[in-house]
Amino acid sequence: QVQLVESGGGSVQAGGSLRLSCAASYMNDCMGWLRQAPGKEREGVAAIYTPGGRTYYKDSVKGRFTISRDNAKNTLYLQMNSLKPEDTAMYYCATETRGLCSTFDFAVWGQGTQVTVSS
Repeated sequence: QVQLVESGGGSVQAGGSLRLSCAASYMNDCMGWLRQAPGKEREGVAAIYTPGGRTYYKDSVKGRFTISRDNAKNTLYLQMNSLKPEDTAMYYCATETRGLCSTFDFAVWGQGTQVTVSS
């Protein structure tokens, strides 16, 4: 089974930026990021599909977050700009999609990295 290790989380003030990284034992065509805030269900944030590099985003992060991947390094990234307090959550790298990449329906995810945004 694929192994996923996230890093790059931390605490920032609103308006700040963070870059998450995910080291994967191997990369599938569809890779993505999920997040889960306290008391809320896990939700899809972004996904990327290759070949082609097509990307998909949750509406609330469009224009602020950018997902990318480096297949040579088996690494997935999430650049997060203009962070808001409502972005506070545990962020998970994910793969093994159970449907279309755009549905964020992943079967495997890592241990997560915490992102905390203060106002």
